Amino acid sequence: MRVSFADLDLTGTGSLVALVGNGGALSASATKLNERTKGAVRRAMKASRFKGAARKTLTILAPSGIKAERIVLVGTGKVADLDALAAQDIGGAVAGALAGAGDTTVAIAIDPVKGSGLSAAEFAANAAYGALLRGYRFDKYRTREKAEDKPTLKSVVVMTRDPAAARKLYAPMAKVAGGVFLTRDLVSEPANVLYPASFADRARGLAKLGVKIQVLDRKQIEKLGMGALLGVAQGSVREARVVALRWNGAPRARDKRPIAFVGKGVTFDTGGISIKPAGGMEDMKWDMGGAGVVTGLMHALAARKAKVNAVGVIGLVENMPSAAAQRPGDVVTTMSGQTIEVINTDAEGRLVLADVLWWCQTRFKPHTMIDLATLTGAIIVSLGHHHGGLFANNDELADRLIAAGKATGETLWRQPLDDAYDEQVRSQIADMKNIGGRDAGSITAAKILQRFVKDDVAWAHLDIAGVTWSSRDKPTVPKGGTAFGVRLLDRLVADAYEG
Repeated sequence: MRVSFADLDLTGTGSLVALVGNGGALSASATKLNERTKGAVRRAMKASRFKGAARKTLTILAPSGIKAERIVLVGTGKVADLDALAAQDIGGAVAGALAGAGDTTVAIAIDPVKGSGLSAAEFAANAAYGALLRGYRFDKYRTREKAEDKPTLKSVVVMTRDPAAARKLYAPMAKVAGGVFLTRDLVSEPANVLYPASFADRARGLAKLGVKIQVLDRKQIEKLGMGALLGVAQGSVREARVVALRWNGAPRARDKRPIAFVGKGVTFDTGGISIKPAGGMEDMKWDMGGAGVVTGLMHALAARKAKVNAVGVIGLVENMPSAAAQRPGDVVTTMSGQTIEVINTDAEGRLVLADVLWWCQTRFKPHTMIDLATLTGAIIVSLGHHHGGLFANNDELADRLIAAGKATGETLWRQPLDDAYDEQVRSQIADMKNIGGRDAGSITAAKILQRFVKDDVAWAHLDIAGVTWSSRDKPTVPKGGTAFGVRLLDRLVADAYEG
């Protein structure tokens, strides 16, 4: 979808969108449209339930007195609630409502809203961003879709009094959206197309943005002693890869030590010998969601030239049952030298991350490290599909992540990491076992990861199992892969770590 900015002009064709405040308060543009259509706007509102509530829309077809084929009124809700996220949701609501309406172009008139903390330019930029995010569609494998089922909307023009200011504010947002779309693409791909080697090839595409890339193959991984990661991969014909993506954007020498992001990249998870039930197993193509987010985030940081030194590391494997697969009861030796008894081969993500976390710290010596993983079903039991789970060894980092989550709508809920949970993962024959039973399953998984974090590193673990995929459309997130974490972590970097 193409997004552009222009001066306020209500004389165009196609779909014309105007704002209505809570209680039916017309914006300046809506008032003009009401006058030019001889009261059609007010009459339509009176005949409907539309009262200007946030993200609600009302369509007036073929209005007389103007060239536009339709007027769409969109509610801004209460002025006190009108912030950047609300503006994004408004833009997303417009794009969602008009995606298949028939018009190829929609023009959104953004007037100043008295009492709002947003300027008209900020409102316009965020509305454009929301429309762009909502306009994403993964349709590369649809070969026989009927024309009437395809979206018609191709262009969004956001009209405001200062389009140049809005355009300048929007530019970095569009760069972040590019990272979001990359992640959504990766998460949406089927596992016969996206597997460790092909994922690594996709990641190599970031080189054009100035990202330095290192790809480790199986022999190099073996030489490093990543026995836990290789144990997961050994049942598949698809060989493992570990990929490091480095962006050096910090302007000062003192910032050479990077912030690191680590992603679980299980490109398909059958559960291995501890095989999953058949129903719903097709969803396990997105068990690489953490790696997808890290890749999209590195794209976003590089595309907008973030003033930070950052590294992204992803461990890529496929977890399959075969004669060569690891068995329940096997003991693997991690790169750190610690041993893990594998009780359940479906608890594989922590095995992958154990080695990748350790290698990341050994190789890049980050001051802060954040990992993301679709790690446990238990986090969905705890938080549903509304929050990601947050575990951290550092309160300041946890607070920053929570604040970034609220600012982007990708919200987190912090979970405990008490030492009492260590007892649940004690093994009789190894340093630990890879599961701690049904109780506190997300916490015990995080406690295992914590054993692979060095004392001088501020660390957070984000369990995104419940928020990586959406079964319904949301204002800025169409049904499917969400890319939850890209906007969150980009905001974290912008607020707390850029030079």
